[in-house]
Amino acid sequence: MDEHVLTTYLRADEVFVRGQGARLWDADGRQWLDFLGGIAVSALGHNHPRLVAELTDQLGKLIHTSNLFRHPYTDEVAARVTRLSGMEAAFFTNSGTEAVEAALKIARKRQRQLGEAGRTGFVALEGSFHGRTLGALSVTHTAKYREPFEPLVPGVQFVAPDDSPALERALREQRPAALIMEPIQGESSVRCLEPRYLRDARRLCTETGTLLIHDEVQCGSGRTGTFLYGEQLDLRPDIVTLAKPIAAGLPMGMALVGKELACTLQPGDHGSTFAGGPLACRGALCFLREIEEHGLLENVRARGAQLRAGLEEFRREFGVVSELRGLGLIQGLRLERGAEALQKKLYQDGLITNRTGGDVLRLLPPYVITQAEVAQGLEILRGGLRSL
Repeated sequence: MDEHVLTTYLRADEVFVRGQGARLWDADGRQWLDFLGGIAVSALGHNHPRLVAELTDQLGKLIHTSNLFRHPYTDEVAARVTRLSGMEAAFFTNSGTEAVEAALKIARKRQRQLGEAGRTGFVALEGSFHGRTLGALSVTHTAKYREPFEPLVPGVQFVAPDDSPALERALREQRPAALIMEPIQGESSVRCLEPRYLRDARRLCTETGTLLIHDEVQCGSGRTGTFLYGEQLDLRPDIVTLAKPIAAGLPMGMALVGKELACTLQPGDHGSTFAGGPLACRGALCFLREIEEHGLLENVRARGAQLRAGLEEFRREFGVVSELRGLGLIQGLRLERGAEALQKKLYQDGLITNRTGGDVLRLLPPYVITQAEVAQGLEILRGGLRSL
């Protein structure tokens, strides 16, 4: 099947043809329980009835217009997202990487507007992952992603996470345009940054005139039980990037800005041919209505607590489990050994997960997962741990 496709992915042999809720079926009729959700994308699971109805209706009306013209859904999506996030305005993109690119450009433009044209650099964190375009890759720390494509955008300094003195030195000495950080580093082993450190980062950015960018592409849009993870800590960044589940499986990202930055980009400064089109916006509207009108985040919190309780049992029961990470429906199980073998065993037993950071099993179920499905997934995971 890959004869004419660039070999950039190590894909499983199975061909998935159908889904329902948190379950997938391959071409041979075999069933899996999906605890990966398209890598944190399929928040409404598979074949969600209201989503199917919305998209089917839109397909029969209008798919694409470009951003030269208006369509009925842009403003409603932006209004709902800004209401949920507490931000002021949104720039639509097709992906998280593009949202990060927009955020970096907004930060540079804002510094120029403030008379600080020399503030063009960025500070990012060790362990960060922000995307694969040259700009987003430049603030991504992992060497294996960066090295084949260097030189990247200059002027980026990386500091250790949870080290407030190091962050303060970098911000005061480098005077960057922005600090970009993931409050929960998803690709870096589901690492939650310390609340104290996140609060220090907000304070230091304010003191130094550095814009604060929260990359919530993976942990945002409700995955932790609140729309943004930062709101649990009463933190308001200057820019937030979102993507992954925001359009329930269709390609969409966003860069959200606070009131002070709402007029930073002027016509012609930035753009996208496909972003925020009618079809993707209908998907986003369905997702946002599920949050605001159908109690979706209540299920995230309940199922997240159920999942964490089961993982806590495993930490007590199995010596190979060294640490639990994350919250809500982004959780990680760190192992002393055997993470790769465990992931393969689980897949053979009908549970889809993945590994991150080498030794952490990452769990990203859809928001619609049921109590029975969490219990079933935990039983499969218990059997896998026993096999270690």
